[in-house]
Amino acid sequence: MSQPTTSGVVPMVEIRGLHKEFGHLHVLRGIDLDVPQGSVCVILGPSGSGKSTVLRCINELEDITAGRVRVDGELMGYREGTRGGKPALFRLGSRDIARQRARIGMVFQRFNLFPHMTARQNVMEAQIRVLRRSKAEAGARADELLRRVGLSDRAEHYPAQLSGGQQQRVAIARALAMDPELMLFDEPTSALDPELVGEVLAVMRDLARSGMTMVVVTHELGFAREVADQVVFMADGVVVERGTPAGVLENPQETRTRDFLASVL
Repeated sequence: MSQPTTSGVVPMVEIRGLHKEFGHLHVLRGIDLDVPQGSVCVILGPSGSGKSTVLRCINELEDITAGRVRVDGELMGYREGTRGGKPALFRLGSRDIARQRARIGMVFQRFNLFPHMTARQNVMEAQIRVLRRSKAEAGARADELLRRVGLSDRAEHYPAQLSGGQQQRVAIARALAMDPELMLFDEPTSALDPELVGEVLAVMRDLARSGMTMVVVTHELGFAREVADQVVFMADGVVVERGTPAGVLENPQETRTRDFLASVL
């Protein structure tokens, strides 16, 4: 099990020594990261730095090569045991992995909505199939969440009838419908036209204020300054610098961080 932090609280996300290789490509090279419950961690970095891979390892969309990932103290994807008298990891079965993954909501760059379903139906679908909620219960929850993301008047619209920002807000509502303990956002505004970014960030700000634990990969520095409790800068598969938004964004200590910030400002 995870060890409590100095405050005596087990982090919502605890990553130790995380490595991920794709063939000969070593994408993550020993990542350590703690995300306290109820906090917002923003991960910044250039393309190819491994940011999105970290999220995919947390959510078990990628098998890890080495290390440990824990969510709320539970080891993700594996159980610990012994082999030949030595500590070893054993991969969990698909049912246990699905149970663990159900605790985590993830929002991607692309919205991945079902095109043949309305916004309301998109938010209902996994509730019915995975959580086994009745149609009435799932529909009530969908209505509540669409209202929360400001889309009550678009509930019966199909994705093709919605703007990119509206589709992304439906995707956020769909993730929240599973009652996650943790939300992961993988560059949720990068596919949007600039004028639509604000409406998605507003929903994310509301989530942060509600106390949802969030790990966000983004280039939106204004969002990081305003909402993040912790900013992590990654490059070449390692954490180069971490700290408060003011510390990392306003007074970076590492040359690599300063160069990146200069390139995106």
